[in-house]
Amino acid sequence: MHHTGLIYAFVLDGSGGARQLDWQGVRSWQHEQGPIWIHLDYSSDEARNWILTESHINEIAGEALLNEETRPRATAVGDALLLSLRGVNFNPGSDPEDMVSIRMWLTSDQVVTTRKRKLQSASDMAASLQNGNGPKTISEFLVDFSSRITSRMEALVEELEDRSAQLEEAVIDNGNAILRSELSAIRRETIMLRRYLAPQREAMIKLASATAAWLTDNDRMRLREVTDQLVRYIEDLDSIRDRASVTHEELVNRQSEQMNARMYILSLVAALFLPLGFFTGLLGINVGGIPGANNPWAFAIFIVILLVIVIFQVIFFKKKQWM
Repeated sequence: MHHTGLIYAFVLDGSGGARQLDWQGVRSWQHEQGPIWIHLDYSSDEARNWILTESHINEIAGEALLNEETRPRATAVGDALLLSLRGVNFNPGSDPEDMVSIRMWLTSDQVVTTRKRKLQSASDMAASLQNGNGPKTISEFLVDFSSRITSRMEALVEELEDRSAQLEEAVIDNGNAILRSELSAIRRETIMLRRYLAPQREAMIKLASATAAWLTDNDRMRLREVTDQLVRYIEDLDSIRDRASVTHEELVNRQSEQMNARMYILSLVAALFLPLGFFTGLLGINVGGIPGANNPWAFAIFIVILLVIVIFQVIFFKKKQWM
């Protein structure tokens, strides 16, 4: 059914299970049959046509369900809710921080969700309904789905924390310059995730205070718990970003210290050999009148003079605390 735009369609039985429908069942569904969840691929022409002409969804909400560019938000439309959330991208060959968006239209007896790329949370929800341990009502569906999409961020945040801690230890141990690219990757992933999750936090806060009559106080309380969990992940991302920045600064400082130490040694060597080079260059010119040209002891005497100069320099540098 996926090639027609219909990914899943389930009529909830009120006890955690559901009956799956095809397009014909979706089009013939009546409120008396029970709450329905319709999950669509909005890139399909048939799905787009159903939303715009057959679903009886608010026109503005219908356009929002089909919009490719969207950001997390929660909007009340009468007694219905228009919701857009983002989840971690676990699709093969994709970057997890390149999050997948899902759009949701919820009423007291209907949920319509749309996406283009596969979202694991939706697959998990479908599996739970097929196994008989899914949500019993639309409000439970909303809470469970929000919880699933948020909980799946935990593994990614923990992975970023572990990588950040390992790099921090590596920098402290050896300060390897190769670590700079890994630190930059962590900072980039963290920034991208936070860019998506910050507006999602606002959407969840607004969702938890929604006035829809079909949302119970218990549902709102559970939504606040999900929001708190999301806020904690955002705070963890802030901490990871700050730690990565501090670690990067430590790496740069260590590299600067190493460079300064090498330059210091080179400067000392150059300072020691500067007078030696001057004298050897002066006596190496091929002109007449060079002192000691006819003295067999001249070379030995010159070497002694150079050693005395070096010893004098070392004493002078030590006195000035340059060495």
